[in-house]
Amino acid sequence: MCCFALLFVFLGPRFAVLMIWLFGDRVELAFDGWVLPLLGLLFLPWTTLMYLLMWSFPGGVSGAEWIIVGLGVVFDIVTYSARSAKTRYATG
Repeated sequence: MCCFALLFVFLGPRFAVLMIWLFGDRVELAFDGWVLPLLGLLFLPWTTLMYLLMWSFPGGVSGAEWIIVGLGVVFDIVTYSARSAKTRYATG
């Protein structure tokens, strides 16, 4: 069960962003080009996913929606720090 949860945490947001990118036009509307969403997909998947979910057509992300994007940043930090903590405690 733990492996399934870890698999979801690491691959879930990447899969969701990839599906949004392939089957919708939200990524093209939210970003100018393909480089920034690709970097987000590789390095900050939770932040990219939250930004895409909070993005709306006329004004982009505004107001309290930035809190949700910030939560995505926190999820990315927790994901990367959990990986380093696991390797540190496994070797010690």
